Amino acid sequence: SPFFQQIEEDAKNHAKTILELKAAINSFQTKDMTELIKFQQHMEAILEVLTDENQVLAKFEDFPIKKLETIRAAAALYSKSNLVVSNLKNWEVKSPAAQLLNKFDCYFTKVKEELDAFERTKDEESRNFKSHGIDFDFNIFVTIKELMVDVSSNCMELVLKEWGETKGANDAEKKAKKNLLWRAFKLAFRVYSFAGGNDERADKLAKELANEVLSGSSSPPKPQTNTPIFHL
Repeated sequence: SPFFQQIEEDAKNHAKTILELKAAINSFQTKDMTELIKFQQHMEAILEVLTDENQVLAKFEDFPIKKLETIRAAAALYSKSNLVVSNLKNWEVKSPAAQLLNKFDCYFTKVKEELDAFERTKDEESRNFKSHGIDFDFNIFVTIKELMVDVSSNCMELVLKEWGETKGANDAEKKAKKNLLWRAFKLAFRVYSFAGGNDERADKLAKELANEVLSGSSSPPKPQTNTPIFHL
């Protein structure tokens, strides 16, 4: 058929490049994620011209398909994680706080679910990556957690700022803003639990939030300033 004829032609016409790629994949080892992404892009540039990648590569004995797929998986994981880092670093903090909280809550929940799911297979994935010469930089997940705390702190700051601007507002407006304080506090606790801790700024803001939420209430007691507001 014309399709299989094209497969044969691809295997013949691209034999030199494919054999070079085979050798490059077999020898590829890295702990540099930039190098990983660069190599994966180099692979794709070669393979994307093939009519049917699997069919063509099957013509080459012992082509390292498993390592090829592992490189792709590792590169995809790092690229996706790096996008999260970029999104969090560039997170726009602007009023209204309610809208900001909604947006960040949704994004945090989505990322948390994905990272929690990955954590369950992390050891297995790490062994798989290493068996194919990839020492994956899992520190990017620590960076994501730290940045989540930063954005959460930015949210708390804006909520507190808007709360401070409610002087002279009617009771309904004050109630709505106070509900925002509570929402921001609950979200901050979820971020804290996810990150495994807070930095000094986040803890200070959480205490301020708690004090405002509990103002005028006799129970529960207000947090002491010399102790962390959250306890796991």
